[in-house]
Amino acid sequence: MSRGDDEGRSPFERMTTHMDDADLVCPDCGYEDEEGSWTAETNGDTVLYRHLCPSCGSVRKRTFELGDE
Repeated sequence: MSRGDDEGRSPFERMTTHMDDADLVCPDCGYEDEEGSWTAETNGDTVLYRHLCPSCGSVRKRTFELGDE
């Protein structure tokens, strides 16, 4: 993806797209969810990304702390 492709997209959208491109293979059953995506939620301090495996129902979570840096 080129830098220009990111224009107008929020950091949450960019990270979700990255995770959709890089991390859709379920570690529990090995299913590759080619049509799936991660969801993102934030409370202002943290961002929680989730992916539900359509094959086995496993829920994976990634949490990122937002800092003042």
